[in-house]
Amino acid sequence: MVGRIVRVPQLHSIRSKIIAFTVAATLLPAGLTLWVSYAQNRAAIEASLAQDLRTQSGQAAREVGVWLRERLYDLRVFASSYEVSDNIALTSGYTSPATATRLHEYLNSLRERFTDYDRLLVLDLAGNVEATSDKGHGTVRLPADWLKTLRAERQVVGSPFWDAAETSGKLVVIVPVQRPGGQIIGAFAGELRLAAMKRVLGVFDPKSDRVIALATSDRGSLVASSRGLSPRLLETTIRPGPLSRLTGSEGSAFRYTSDVQRANTPVVGALARVPQTKWIVVAEVPASDAFAPVARFREVGLTIVIALLVIIATGAYRLGIVIVRPLDRLIGGAARVASGELEVDLPPAGGGEVGQLTTAFNHMVWKLRESRRQLDATNEMLRRQNAELERLSLTDGLTGLANHRLLMQRLEEEAHRYHRHGRAFSVLMIDVDHFKAYNDRFGHPAGDDVLRHVATFLRAVTRQTDCVAHHGGDEFCILLPETSSADVARLADRIRERIKVARFPGEGITLSIGAASLPTDGVTAESVMGAADDALYEAKRRGRDCYVQAVKVTDGV
Repeated sequence: MVGRIVRVPQLHSIRSKIIAFTVAATLLPAGLTLWVSYAQNRAAIEASLAQDLRTQSGQAAREVGVWLRERLYDLRVFASSYEVSDNIALTSGYTSPATATRLHEYLNSLRERFTDYDRLLVLDLAGNVEATSDKGHGTVRLPADWLKTLRAERQVVGSPFWDAAETSGKLVVIVPVQRPGGQIIGAFAGELRLAAMKRVLGVFDPKSDRVIALATSDRGSLVASSRGLSPRLLETTIRPGPLSRLTGSEGSAFRYTSDVQRANTPVVGALARVPQTKWIVVAEVPASDAFAPVARFREVGLTIVIALLVIIATGAYRLGIVIVRPLDRLIGGAARVASGELEVDLPPAGGGEVGQLTTAFNHMVWKLRESRRQLDATNEMLRRQNAELERLSLTDGLTGLANHRLLMQRLEEEAHRYHRHGRAFSVLMIDVDHFKAYNDRFGHPAGDDVLRHVATFLRAVTRQTDCVAHHGGDEFCILLPETSSADVARLADRIRERIKVARFPGEGITLSIGAASLPTDGVTAESVMGAADDALYEAKRRGRDCYVQAVKVTDGV
């Protein structure tokens, strides 16, 4: 019964044989060409997308870490004031009206100057509010075992929560209030506005189809997002399966189902950990948007192949009707094409049906050769694009210096080199003083000119073996292999003095420089970078336009 309905074509006639051969000779190379091009195009898009997501998540994680460290540093500076420590010491568990008034005025003045804080509070060791920047004492959300964590780690970062009264997301951070001998006598807490975190993440969300999210590393609970804050966002978590996969292969891009943008959305994402915290940053893009160019390429390719098959099959059918003469030469030529030899050019067979068939056959083979040449050209173009992408992934687009990725690779190489051969190295962290004010006054083009000028100058005063990198924003970093502390100091002073006399489109600039060396200030690349970063902040605290060698800011200073 099935055989009567579905009849297999019988290739007994010349016409059917010509049609079958023409379709096969067109479909196989064209389909193979389409498949190879599709696979390579998809692979190139996946590689580019993975690199973009790695870069965005890594840069966002670093900036979030810097932002949180700066806020904790602010609180430590606030807590070290005699206005706090002396008044807590005097109260001894009881806050007099005069003391509360002084503390309130002090806290309120701080909150007005530092707008990332919604409230500032002074707590006793029982968690009671001694004073607050608001009127009255009020209450504060304290994490479980906060005092134990404060004693052990000298800081507490709470869980995010939604303040329905003020319709905003908040986060409580706490640092100790200590006596000069180190005894903890109280705590200084601040309620941070998560809207500030949204601004930090939004810098790395330039494309409308992407989102940068901040979450906890243990449960994947969302803290903030580049798209905005809401109660639903703070109740959302990254699913355990994708979270385990992302954290297990940090920096790799995966396809999974996410609830960050919309529920049950297939996405491609990559994760990076926020340094020295229990937070992670996830960069996501919807899979449908990520692979839309590949889908369009596939649809266009299939349309072209089908149209080509229809055209050639129609021509073959018409030619087959009038073919009555021997086709040995065409059969031989077809056999060569089927074996993969495309350099086939049959001589003209004169007029009539055979001549037309020969012409059609030659034209078909020419199209196949063109398809192969186009494929070769496509492969060469993809190879060049991949090489350019590799170069761009290691170079900063604005300054032409090494970017953060290349810098960290070089740091790891030098650290391994030290452990193998005992050859030390040093790191200079350089910051352009008051760069934001310069940008606001003279405009971003002038600010970019300053960064390029500083980059050119740093390349000129360093060796070929040194690595000069744009660390982000107005910060630069110089890796100096086999360089002593004395040589680093001389180089830093020479850089500062010469940059002060340089001419810029607006006004002169100065530099703050922090330095650290391995193994003097650390035994890993991360610890040396951290020491140099702390030294840079110390240079800023001393008034900028100075050089500091491995000075770490301690609690209570």
